[in-house]
Amino acid sequence: MAAKLKKGDKVIVLTGKDKGKEGEITSVNPSAGKAVVAGVNVAVRHTKQSQTSQGGRVSVEMPIELSNLAIIDPKEGGATRVGFKMEGDKKVRFAKKSGALIDG
Repeated sequence: MAAKLKKGDKVIVLTGKDKGKEGEITSVNPSAGKAVVAGVNVAVRHTKQSQTSQGGRVSVEMPIELSNLAIIDPKEGGATRVGFKMEGDKKVRFAKKSGALIDG
């Protein structure tokens, strides 16, 4: 199945503690059904000091379920669903809200 959300897409969080926040996808794990979004779902990890690093409290972006994310419509803004269509001989993604092409 083709990926509806890819690295570099601008998304909005639909549910959870970060509902309404927007960010860019930095990495996707399709087998786990999760993605890491910049500035969203940030957790604080306590690290021990070592010879190479200072240690202390480090903010880390944690993965979030793909079902809790929606792509932002490139034309109208706001959350939209993703569809696929053939543009010539190439399969492209489009926003179902406005019909605008997402990549292509």
